[in-house]
Amino acid sequence: MGVLMSKRQTVEQVQKEVQEEKETEASIPVLQEESSIYRVAWERLRDGRGVEPEEFDRTSRFTPPAFIRPTRKLDDDKPPDICLQPREPVVNDEMCDVCEVWTAESLFPCRVCTRVFHDGCLRRMGYIQGDSAAEVIEMAHTETGWSCHYCDNLNLLLTEEEMYSLTETFQQCKVIPDCSLTLEDFLRYRHQAAKRGDSDRALSEEQEEQAARQFAALDPEHRGHIEWPDFLSHESLLLLQQLRPQNSLLRLLTVKERERARATFLAQGNGSTISEAECRHAQHSWFRKSLPETPSCSVSVSHVGPIADSSPASISSKNQDKVLLPTEHESRFVDWPAFLRENVIYILAARPNSAAIHLKPPG
Repeated sequence: MGVLMSKRQTVEQVQKEVQEEKETEASIPVLQEESSIYRVAWERLRDGRGVEPEEFDRTSRFTPPAFIRPTRKLDDDKPPDICLQPREPVVNDEMCDVCEVWTAESLFPCRVCTRVFHDGCLRRMGYIQGDSAAEVIEMAHTETGWSCHYCDNLNLLLTEEEMYSLTETFQQCKVIPDCSLTLEDFLRYRHQAAKRGDSDRALSEEQEEQAARQFAALDPEHRGHIEWPDFLSHESLLLLQQLRPQNSLLRLLTVKERERARATFLAQGNGSTISEAECRHAQHSWFRKSLPETPSCSVSVSHVGPIADSSPASISSKNQDKVLLPTEHESRFVDWPAFLRENVIYILAARPNSAAIHLKPPG
């Protein structure tokens, strides 16, 4: 027995069927186009020629992923198993982290993690723009290296709870996000942050001088202000140093950072211990910064290793080296676990591409 339909229901049913037919006809060319693109891509893979990122240029493929902040595990305060020997193999990923496609063209590796990227994918995502793209291409395959957008932003190391605490501090101290800070702004914030929760507490003269030296380290080009990303990375490091135990910080190190630490330690001393002066010198060695040659370049780099006397960072490093020369009173020797604990925060601080020193070591 049939079901009686009203005139209105009949019209709606016909309209629905017509619309479905139109959608089906419209989708056929799209499906054929995508099928052709994927067929060519598989043929290139079969022939060992790789896949060009342009062949996967679909809007859905280049949408920035939603970032999920990390969570601390229950056992992250336990000592991690980071031995001096044997050395860990460092192997970069084979496929671009953005389009997830292998290509015969050159991929740009991150110097901190194992991710690799196409320059075209980085441009589409907006992670490199203008003249900075040429510098990324030039530096990615050098010993200096380049940090990807995940590793360049130290604020991404904070958990939701830690980020809430930092945001609350900024609000109470009336810090305006995304704005640069002058020395006066920076010192005012430091005084307000010190008084937070204790109105009688204030920075000592020595602490104020230390804050001024940190500001200078965050402003290596002497422009009279520090950029918001550099300030945010600096404050994120201070919060990590305050809230996380050393073992938790050690678990943040990547395989590349652990290998650099091993190479630095083994290059000093007798292989099992190094002097206290050498350990302190290593804290400064992570921040070998190269200032941008032209104002248009927004990406600069840091690396481990010696720098030439003509380097922009050589003037400040000479003064640091004078302070770090061993003395008769420095008889303490540092083993591998202690070396890692005393250097981990500075290794993390050296991740950003910015020429700023986001956490100035003592001395």
